[in-house]
Amino acid sequence: MKHDLRIVKTKDGLRHALLDLLKKKPLETITVAELCREATINRGTFYLHYKEVHEVFKEYLEVIVEDLKQSYEEPYFKTNYHIQNLEADMIKIFHHVKEYKDFYQIIFDERIPMMYYYLLFDTIRSFMKESIEGHFELDQSIQLDYLISYQTNAILGILIEWHRHGYETSIHELNQHLITILSINSPFRKM
Repeated sequence: MKHDLRIVKTKDGLRHALLDLLKKKPLETITVAELCREATINRGTFYLHYKEVHEVFKEYLEVIVEDLKQSYEEPYFKTNYHIQNLEADMIKIFHHVKEYKDFYQIIFDERIPMMYYYLLFDTIRSFMKESIEGHFELDQSIQLDYLISYQTNAILGILIEWHRHGYETSIHELNQHLITILSINSPFRKM
């Protein structure tokens, strides 16, 4: 299916404008009028594609989440879920974050409401759970929900630390750190 470049350009402009506005104020306070001004489009054009500002955010989040999910799952697919065979260059999550850095800078900004963090947390947690269930045998002394929350916060913790360092650490170095951390002791065993 071929995409109309005008629509792609309009939606991209709205996403960038929304990110710029989110750096200054919460999503709930952004109006259609100010988003259109920031994106230099008229309200009629906006309403051809969206009903409200939240729809722009939701659609952009869906794009990011799909890419994040693919980035997270790729190493599992490459190793057939044998994480002990994971190599640093197989990890793609940091590439994903770098590509969508403007979005993550907002999500991880300490002044931004926690709802954005929880939205990201719940999203990562859901596809982590999908990956674990059916592919790994879990130590029976560990409750799955707590383990998945722990693992989700571990990933987010690394991303927040990278954010605090201004994304200056190279992706290669982060991949090496993650490999080292994962090799310490995993509660998962391949089924």
